[in-house]
Amino acid sequence: MADSPPSSARYTQGLATRRAVLGDAHVDRALANETPFDQPFQELITEAAWGNVWSREAWSKRERSIVTIALLAALGQDEEVAMHVRATQNTGATRDDVCEALLHVAIYAGVPAANHAFKIVKAVYAEMDAAGAKAGEEAE
Repeated sequence: MADSPPSSARYTQGLATRRAVLGDAHVDRALANETPFDQPFQELITEAAWGNVWSREAWSKRERSIVTIALLAALGQDEEVAMHVRATQNTGATRDDVCEALLHVAIYAGVPAANHAFKIVKAVYAEMDAAGAKAGEEAE
């Protein structure tokens, strides 16, 4: 297992894109929790998912966000759905976009998958709204 993160251009781009989408706090936590065991996996997702796919110019981050949420919901990846819904603050995907994506999940992947995803997304939006209200109160 590698002792230090790679310094390839793809890794550097991937890390920048990962930070732009998920936010510095999330990425900093992921890197701080990295161990020699999962370091190769972290490198793989940073280079492949973030440096290769998410950094492509053919689709906007908003479009990638919508598709990613739909795919994760269809696959029942609850924690990843929640993480990517939080990331919509950075990608520009709206609540209407997410709703439309989940409607597609219902038709193409099944109503139970969409129903469960709606439950997760509603909970995440409630957390985000509460955090936004709290931040607004603190600013006053």
